[in-house]
Amino acid sequence: MKKAVLAYSGGLDTSIILKWLVEEYGCEVIAFSADLGQGEELDHIPEKAKKTGASKCYIEDLREEFVRDFVFPMFRANAIYEGRYFLGTSIARPLIAKKQMEIAAAEGADAVSHGATGKGNDQVRFELGYYHFDPAVKVIAPWREWDLNSRTALEEYAKKHGIPVPTSKKNPWSSDRNLLHISFEGDVLEDPWAEAPEHMYVLSVAPEEAPDTPEYVEIEFKNGDPIAVNGEQLSPADLLFKLNELGGKHGIGRVDLMENRYVGMKSRGVYETPGGTILEEAHRGVESITMDREVMHLRDSLIPRYAEMVYNGYWFAPEREALQALIDDTQKTVNGKARVKLYKGHCRVVGRQSETDSLFNVEFATFEADEVYNQADAEGFIKINSLRLRIRSMMQKNR
Repeated sequence: MKKAVLAYSGGLDTSIILKWLVEEYGCEVIAFSADLGQGEELDHIPEKAKKTGASKCYIEDLREEFVRDFVFPMFRANAIYEGRYFLGTSIARPLIAKKQMEIAAAEGADAVSHGATGKGNDQVRFELGYYHFDPAVKVIAPWREWDLNSRTALEEYAKKHGIPVPTSKKNPWSSDRNLLHISFEGDVLEDPWAEAPEHMYVLSVAPEEAPDTPEYVEIEFKNGDPIAVNGEQLSPADLLFKLNELGGKHGIGRVDLMENRYVGMKSRGVYETPGGTILEEAHRGVESITMDREVMHLRDSLIPRYAEMVYNGYWFAPEREALQALIDDTQKTVNGKARVKLYKGHCRVVGRQSETDSLFNVEFATFEADEVYNQADAEGFIKINSLRLRIRSMMQKNR
């Protein structure tokens, strides 16, 4: 192997991996960092990478592509893993893999590498993406090869090789951040009974410290995608950033859960997804007035399967693409606005409207007198639908 492209964050693990690749494989290493909205975390990345041994460092601004082509399609499906997790880390991995493979092709690299451990989901997500773009690519996963099997061992390696990696006992947990969320794992969170410390949270205030006055936000959708907040047209990335600010201000989007990893173990994760939580609630609100009942129920029955595909790394798989085509077809009528109330950690739809695709007809639904619905028709409807139950009851009595 002569040249490898490393998915590089500048943290402890990937800084050590960069040095390890140079020493273990004797190859040129190109560092690649994806800007998905992690902000100041990308500061000094090129400098760090080159000091550690990288021949070159790419930082690619993928924020708009991330939200437009990955987050929004997933939210059209209302995909939430195990009913709680908004898949913030999961949905970022296929895009990182895609761009990493593009850089590898442009640079003539014969290998790619990542910092995912052999215990987690990310190794699967990255590598399924790599093989989608190049079935013959060489993948180096140091956590599955080296003997640096603990945080202490990594810190000793860094010290020995003079790797400029600041370590902080104040924030000892692992985190991953992008425009959709921030996640936390490890350290005190490995005790499932221990409450996550308040100073850990980054994107949201504690709900009890949120404003005492509720705030209302209007979100407009077109074909299932949000296009405006409070009447202001925004790009996908800017829209999600705006909702993150609003949600974080009101303590919205915190989740503490035990999830089932693809490799088989249970793992605790704490997540902040303020904008995504508001977005899903608003999307459901517009769907409730524009989607046909049976179409909605069919789509909803597929949510767990779709969420598993994203969580397990099958974004580029044909079954996900086929399911996406069905979901996107259901979203053609999801056009309208939802008004969401934000208050102390909660958000709920309090109004919804669609000028073009509403299926709500007050003449049919009213509790007042109407001239379009004959209530006596319900008797035959009920008797026909109860026939199997009545026959069953008769047969049981005869026995």
